[in-house]
Amino acid sequence: MTRTSSAPAVTRTSSAPLRIPVAALLAVLLAASGVLLGAGGAQAAGYRYWSFWEGDGKSWAYATQGPSLVRPDDGTVQGFRFAVSEDSADADRPRHAPDFGAICADTPAKGGAKRVALVIDSGTAEDAPAGEKPPALRTACAQVAPDASSAEALASVAKPLRYDSSAMICAISGYPESGCGEQVSGDGSKKDGSGKPTDAASASASASSAPAADDGDSGGGPSAGLLLGIGAVLLLGIAAVFQARRRR
Repeated sequence: MTRTSSAPAVTRTSSAPLRIPVAALLAVLLAASGVLLGAGGAQAAGYRYWSFWEGDGKSWAYATQGPSLVRPDDGTVQGFRFAVSEDSADADRPRHAPDFGAICADTPAKGGAKRVALVIDSGTAEDAPAGEKPPALRTACAQVAPDASSAEALASVAKPLRYDSSAMICAISGYPESGCGEQVSGDGSKKDGSGKPTDAASASASASSAPAADDGDSGGGPSAGLLLGIGAVLLLGIAAVFQARRRR
């Protein structure tokens, strides 16, 4: 009598078929994250304001203090530029060389006063508020008291000036007629009043720091809601991967 050994059959499930769906799922998740992050970047917005610059005779540098705090020496060159920008790194420089000799050539030095060369660049029509035309770029040589600030030097040659309650320069020589550091969307259109810059925006004129975005969704980066959505998508993907592994 022949005995046959009947060992229990072992069922092997290949994991190969599972790898394809998991890989595909991860690819979809990464693509979705990219789209969501791209949507956040598309919401980038800037601020329309006067920035303050200091010249070294050859180039412009974004000022580290505002014009009301700076007390320039005789022979200094300073600039003001009206434009839309997201921050100080993105700000447009005055479109005129910071050349003290050329700007103040017709203003002789005199005792008891200092000369400050100013470049006042009202920017382009692209950055102008709706219905307004920017005045032509101009230079001026302010001759003021030795202890005068940059704001006082500007006031001596470019009235009327307009400030807001935080001492931010809103208008130089009456331009623009209205508005003050308002936020604009990525396509240049003005947003509602809720986009008013924070204290960092006022610093662009009173402490020379470009406007910062509000804490809500009006900023240039992804909003909190967007980030939460991305996190939720990734968590779902991770859960799906673990579930697939448990089934193997």
